[in-house]
Amino acid sequence: MSERSTHRSPVPAEAVEPRDADGRSDASGTPGTSASSSAPGSSGAPTPSAAAPTSARRAAVLAGISLGYFMVLLDTTVLSVAEPDLAASLRTSTAGLQWATTGYTVVFAALLLSAGAAADRYGAERLFRTGTAVFAGASLLSSVAPDLGVLLALRAVSGAAAAACVPASMALIARLYPQPAARARAISVWAAVSGAAVAAGPIVGGALVGAAGWRAVFLVNVPLGLLVLALVHGDRVRGPRGGTRIDWPAQAAAVAVLALVTDTLIAAGSGARTHAVVAACGLAVALTVFTVLERRSDAPVLNRVLLRSAPVRAGLLAGAVTNFALSGALFVLPLLLHRERHLTALETGLAFLPLTVPFAANPPLTGRIVARTGPRTPILTGLGLLTAGGAVLATGVLAEGPYLWLAAGLLLTGFGISFVLPALVAAVIGAAPPGTAGSVGGLLNAVRQVGATLGVALMGAATHAGAGWSLVLSGGLCALAWLVFALTPGTAAPAPA
Repeated sequence: MSERSTHRSPVPAEAVEPRDADGRSDASGTPGTSASSSAPGSSGAPTPSAAAPTSARRAAVLAGISLGYFMVLLDTTVLSVAEPDLAASLRTSTAGLQWATTGYTVVFAALLLSAGAAADRYGAERLFRTGTAVFAGASLLSSVAPDLGVLLALRAVSGAAAAACVPASMALIARLYPQPAARARAISVWAAVSGAAVAAGPIVGGALVGAAGWRAVFLVNVPLGLLVLALVHGDRVRGPRGGTRIDWPAQAAAVAVLALVTDTLIAAGSGARTHAVVAACGLAVALTVFTVLERRSDAPVLNRVLLRSAPVRAGLLAGAVTNFALSGALFVLPLLLHRERHLTALETGLAFLPLTVPFAANPPLTGRIVARTGPRTPILTGLGLLTAGGAVLATGVLAEGPYLWLAAGLLLTGFGISFVLPALVAAVIGAAPPGTAGSVGGLLNAVRQVGATLGVALMGAATHAGAGWSLVLSGGLCALAWLVFALTPGTAAPAPA
């Protein structure tokens, strides 16, 4: 089967198991990594241990890996309904709340670009367990943070730990299930956790905040992390280390660029002009440094071959805008529901059910559509639904309409996302040049988190003109992404034979 034909599987980007330019498995979905975390010169195939584990033991390890993935993705959405309580407790502004969310996603997004290479270099099992332990520890400290500054620093640490867990988890699955058929079934279980985590976030957060306040949102990660560590251990998941090179100065510059973009947008939106100007100047310097380092690097953070492909760029834009719309809505609407509709945290979480239910119900339908027609139709359908959802939400907020307006907009948005994301990885993998499927999977993951970060920063800033206008911005960007994807040659991949 050719490299281009791998676009048929409608699974999330994190679940792609492509092959690199040398034909080795690259299940981490990130540039420069192999699924087995093999040493240089090895075949890259997972090496079974001498004593194969029982099915029950293997299932327990898979449950631990999937639970770790659930934990780090849950943290991208669970904080949304805790915003009002967090603001009151720490006496912070909307800008502070934006950083409480983006402090996590900025570091998560930027480090995803190199985390797969780190899993190969240091060992996937070691990186996964270290990331899980650090994540649980940072969550425990976050639950007792005395002020916003301490909380933001700990959120950044959590983001770095999350970036370590995601690509390492795929490498562990590849080692645990060396047979392709069994591995495909395991990947489907692991990938299904993505939708479950996003769907559960607002409801779980609402219940926790309603029972014990915003600190409980972080405290719940501690027992989860301990359970993951108890399940994921042993020789079966312990593999050799590789020699993949990581350009840490360029990676640090990438983190600085994304952080300063976010800081500039948040400061400008809050009216802090001097702060915004200083941040913009810092951004120009960081961007220059990053560009110089990337040009000189033997192991660049960004794969320039991919960025020269118009269909790949269109797919990356669609992924970024989709996460922009989701994370932006999850930031803006809880504040609106609390401040103007006077809903409790639990009521706010339940109000998001129309958004979250499609994540569980719709992916199988999307998979069948991709199998029959290819990914283009569900992506364009999803972007159209996201545009309509943004318009309905904006109309309901600006007209101060009943909750039914919001429910309709959230339902359209939920179905839109559940059409786009499962099909999107098939589209970008299919459009990627041969030998770059692993790189494009990692890049898509990172770009989606960048979109989430910018969604919170820009839509949060736009709330100063009114929450309705931030939703207009979201709908407009989704319409732009629809137009770009529809008009870009090469996005119309054929259906599988």
